[in-house]
Amino acid sequence: MAFEKGDSVVFHDKHSEYDGETGEVTQVSETMFGDNTYIVDFEEGQEAGIAEESLEPAEDE
Repeated sequence: MAFEKGDSVVFHDKHSEYDGETGEVTQVSETMFGDNTYIVDFEEGQEAGIAEESLEPAEDE
């Protein structure tokens, strides 16, 4: 599933301090291989270069 700027997502990466947190996609970039990577803003900061498989749509609150 591709995400767009402004989408609310849950990030999953056990090596990140933001693992399990919900954030907002602020930028979408396409790699030279045609895959999307994302920059996501969280309450306490930002994570860049996130692969699509590390994100899932956030539940509507």
